[in-house]
Amino acid sequence: MRKTAILGIGQTKVDEHWDKSLREIGGEAAFLAMQDAGVDRVDALYVGNMLSSMVSGQNQLGAFFSDWIGLWQRESVKIEAACGSGAAAFRSALMAVAAGDVESALAVGAEKMTDKAGRDVTAALATAADADYEVEQGVSFVGINALVMRRYMHEFGWKHEDFAPFSINAHANAMHNPFARLHEKVSAEKFEKSSMIATPINLMDASPVGDGAAAVVIVPAEKVLRQPKVVVAASAAATDTIAVHSRKNPLFLNAAYLSSKRAYTMAGVTPDDLDVFELHDAFSIMAALSLEATGFAERGGGVRLGLENQIGVRGKIPICTRGGLKARGHPVGATGVYQIVEVVQQLRGECGATQVEGASVGMAQNIGGSGATVLTHILRRE
Repeated sequence: MRKTAILGIGQTKVDEHWDKSLREIGGEAAFLAMQDAGVDRVDALYVGNMLSSMVSGQNQLGAFFSDWIGLWQRESVKIEAACGSGAAAFRSALMAVAAGDVESALAVGAEKMTDKAGRDVTAALATAADADYEVEQGVSFVGINALVMRRYMHEFGWKHEDFAPFSINAHANAMHNPFARLHEKVSAEKFEKSSMIATPINLMDASPVGDGAAAVVIVPAEKVLRQPKVVVAASAAATDTIAVHSRKNPLFLNAAYLSSKRAYTMAGVTPDDLDVFELHDAFSIMAALSLEATGFAERGGGVRLGLENQIGVRGKIPICTRGGLKARGHPVGATGVYQIVEVVQQLRGECGATQVEGASVGMAQNIGGSGATVLTHILRRE
């Protein structure tokens, strides 16, 4: 397998883009990535998306986007893995390049979520859960996470206000990211007084939906002359049961543990070697569980890292340095590619006020469903 590197990145602002179609926001990110890479063509296109058939009424996104951006006659396919679709598309693109099948590949994560009523989007998001044993019983996706959070609080003795640092950190970092949806600071008081969605999850525990797209161009590492060079040190994926109640331990993200363990081995690193971690904070409980599954905290101890100020850009393990899902926004099928773009920005030293000093190794972890599909990537600056 050939060593691969990221030559170019591009992204659009996460927002309610009433004036832009799915093809326009996805095309914008793709063109920006190719412009950053200094190329006008690639050999293959992989599109990460979850909701296009249900929200936009459009499938066949490979041909849809390749036609729009002028990549006719190239391999172009849509990759779907629920909220993990973006990272799955990125993994498909880098595997094609690493295997020598193509010399360049474009991974685009694109999602349009605001063209339907909220109830319709909620129903579409629920397709990431078990249709027979979760959704059929009337449990929404946020409801599933609320049940997990309530059990976590009961098992480990945490209070709801103990989760506030995750939201506070994400919003503070998003203030410096022009592509983030939410540019407003959050205080502990605002966190606690926020409207309840599904007890104990309130508005400040949950990431906002939105329209957005991000893209990266991947090539063999030896073809990258720009400095610093950002190489893909590891790519790993794992799955768990789709239904939370079927897991041996519903409070442990086993797929996150397995994929990160494989990634660490592949990259030859440990959690202590990571300078930045873009985790999947769709809900604050997922931030805590992710930190535990990836080896930064003991089980039940992920919350403590926030309370001890260890998750900021000057902390032990900086997370969500550009706002994370919580404040950058969570256009589900695009999120995994946004995470990759943000790690690349850190390794290039392009993050301004939220730059992690000396960042040379970064990890992005994208989760599909409530932990059913997890993809972990480690990038290194060379």
